[in-house]
Amino acid sequence: MPRLNDFSAVIFDMDGLVLDTEPTYFKAWQQAAKTMGYSLSDNFCESLSGLHYQAVTEQLLKHFGTDFNLQCFNELSGLYWHEQITRYGINIRPGFNELIETLMQLNIPYCLATNSSAINAKECLAFAKLTHIFTHIISRDDVLQGKPEPDIFLKAADILNIPIQQCLVLEDSHAGIVAAKSAGAYAIWIPATNTIDPVTLSLCDTKMNSLVDIIGLHTPCSSRQQ
Repeated sequence: MPRLNDFSAVIFDMDGLVLDTEPTYFKAWQQAAKTMGYSLSDNFCESLSGLHYQAVTEQLLKHFGTDFNLQCFNELSGLYWHEQITRYGINIRPGFNELIETLMQLNIPYCLATNSSAINAKECLAFAKLTHIFTHIISRDDVLQGKPEPDIFLKAADILNIPIQQCLVLEDSHAGIVAAKSAGAYAIWIPATNTIDPVTLSLCDTKMNSLVDIIGLHTPCSSRQQ
């Protein structure tokens, strides 16, 4: 298993990896569907994890039928989501702040690469009080194709001016792992749910339980010499 020092850069996903946003999306989707007379299971919501907006809408139409009112669903889910995060905020995943401190100590550059739009990403970071953390944010708006295609991670490596093969990608979703491996990065999978997809497990380079485990990949010099 490589150490943190072996990588030239770290690329973070956002939803479910840095921020605990996915439960807020799922709840808003379920509330909107219920208001419209439909039902969305937890498993179906989890299956949308990591997908970009267009892919999510395609799955909704496939699930409910082509006559499903997407405009109404989007308006309602957006309303419910904003009510929720305005009231409760957005939680940061355990270990993130400590990992950022470690990367800064090691002088390893990092960035955010998300399937969310730039507006949504910045809004989520603001609600989590992390607007100052990422100098570079690569969003779905910056590429032709979102995850599971590799474009976002290749763009991130290009902006960091570091070969993607020297980058560590941290992801929580199947789509993100597929994208990272297609790009040529070293991919660590940190699932945001209890559902462990064996296909995702076979694709990733390493599976870990949380960002706290990533911090453990750094061994101080004094410790290595003992």
